[in-house]
Amino acid sequence: MFAENRLTDSMAEIEAFLLRERAKVLSETEWRFRMRGYGYNLRRTDGGVEVARLPQNKVLGTLAI
Repeated sequence: MFAENRLTDSMAEIEAFLLRERAKVLSETEWRFRMRGYGYNLRRTDGGVEVARLPQNKVLGTLAI
């Protein structure tokens, strides 16, 4: 999906984008809401935060945070 205004499938770029955006918000709920606007669905799992691309909800990877 989009990170830094360009299409990318690189999980490293997506992870960097998501973590920068996380630093801008006060709560995890707000972060998940903002990321849905960018086309990412974030779900908390035992292994971290699962990142999926919307609207297909295709899992891209997991952030270990």
